[in-house]
Amino acid sequence: MKAILAAVLGLALALPAAAGVTIDAFKTDSGLTVWHVEETSIPFVALELRFKGGASLDAEGKRGAVNLMTALIEEGAGSLDARAFAKARDGLAASFSYSVSDDTLSVSARFLSENRAEALALLRESLTAPRFDQDAVDRVRAQVVSGIRSDEKDPNAMARQAFDLRVYGAHPYGSDKSGTLDSVTALTREDILAAFRSTVARDRLYISVVGDISRQELGPVLDTLLADLPETGAPLPPVAAPAFDGQTVVIPFETPQSVAMFGQPGIPFDHPDYFAAYLLNVVLGGGGFESRLMQEVREKRGLTYGVYSYLVGKDGADVWLGSVQSANNRIHEAMEVIKAEWARMQTEGVTEKELKDAKLYLTGAYPLRFDGNGPIADILVGMQIEDMGTDYIATRNDRVNAVTLEQINRVARDYLKPEQLSFTVVGQPKGL
Repeated sequence: MKAILAAVLGLALALPAAAGVTIDAFKTDSGLTVWHVEETSIPFVALELRFKGGASLDAEGKRGAVNLMTALIEEGAGSLDARAFAKARDGLAASFSYSVSDDTLSVSARFLSENRAEALALLRESLTAPRFDQDAVDRVRAQVVSGIRSDEKDPNAMARQAFDLRVYGAHPYGSDKSGTLDSVTALTREDILAAFRSTVARDRLYISVVGDISRQELGPVLDTLLADLPETGAPLPPVAAPAFDGQTVVIPFETPQSVAMFGQPGIPFDHPDYFAAYLLNVVLGGGGFESRLMQEVREKRGLTYGVYSYLVGKDGADVWLGSVQSANNRIHEAMEVIKAEWARMQTEGVTEKELKDAKLYLTGAYPLRFDGNGPIADILVGMQIEDMGTDYIATRNDRVNAVTLEQINRVARDYLKPEQLSFTVVGQPKGL
């Protein structure tokens, strides 16, 4: 049966790209909003559920509870223990995955049309009656603890965690969603159950379905699947207040290469200048080998294998981040070049050619994201959370192309903040 699913997935990945995506947004009889794309050419369905809140809903003193709970959802449900649940899922050639980020808990399901009823019944058990058996809790907790211990020796993880704490402080964004050794070790089964009740609820649910199922069939299917979820979960966390002081903080760690995280305030997706800022970032550090940072730091000076910048939009904060690694005796020079390019971009802006190339980069790559039912379902549910509207796929490239040179250079002047660009460095840097 796994071979059957693999073959169907292969067909799904071969489907035409974004041109064929027609979104039907509707409400089920019970009031659930769903975005649906019917695709009957293969007998396969992709379902995406997103619960807003994610790891940020950890209760006070229980950091890591939502993360541990998410990893345990598929470790048995109803009358099936972990082994029996996995056997039943695999016997149906179905695929379920459960993951958590700072802002969302995600449930992804892939199944064949012929096994739809049985696959959804099994998925429903995991969403309404997860077992959280103590032996499973202990086993998965040990895996999480192992990951935390590994991160304590990983300069990349150390830099990210230290940077987040510095920027977000006591907000949930300021600590790792996995928790600490102390917090995870202290979690009880009751804490995990509380985390489940706080997170998996109808009042924060977003749904997309792509594949071989009609609108008429889908509404009742979803109402049955999600009927027993609680109506409300825990209150969503407050908005964060990211702080960027323009300083450099060094965390000593014995390693041949230093790792630096850097950042400044960002821009929300719904802002009129967002697409100009996005294109600006492509030119600055998000356009691969052609970006200015890559050219100046890697190609011209050989200071690193890679340097990147990226806009990050969270539910409670919008930031503009970047990262670089370099030898301990060269990280200082790499950072100085980054600062100089950040300031030069602010004052001089971009050229007409750079803007044209950035537009081609973004618009040319966009259709490649729609390479099957699963990726399309994932994109649709993300569009809902960001309140993009069902026309976004059709208009996105037009919005990119509408950005003018005058606009992007005004955005560079207004939004790039060299004086606030803050660095956190882990390693043994020389000259800092």
